Amino acid sequence: MLMVENYNPFTIACSFQFWGQSRVAMDINLHSVSRHLIELKIAHADLDDVIDRMSIDRPDDELGLRRLKKQRLKLRDQIHRLEADLDPPEPA
Repeated sequence: MLMVENYNPFTIACSFQFWGQSRVAMDINLHSVSRHLIELKIAHADLDDVIDRMSIDRPDDELGLRRLKKQRLKLRDQIHRLEADLDPPEPA
C-alpha cells in the first residue's frame, strides 16, 4: 500500500511495506551512498547528452558549453570521491 505523506514537486515521502522491510529500512536504502552514486552517474550521463546536443545545435554558445562542462566535471569529481569512499584503496 502506498500512502503519500507530503507532496512536493521535487520529493515525495512515501511510507509502505515492501517485502517485509520496514519504512526505516526503506529510508536507509533511499538515502544510501550507493544510491546517491547511481543518481550522480545518471545526472552525469544526462549532462553528457545535453552537451553533445548543444554543441551541435548551438555551437556558438561557448559560455554555455563551458558552464555545462564545468558542471559535468564537478559531478565526475563527486562520483570519484564517493567511489573512493565505498571502495578505499588497499594499503601496499
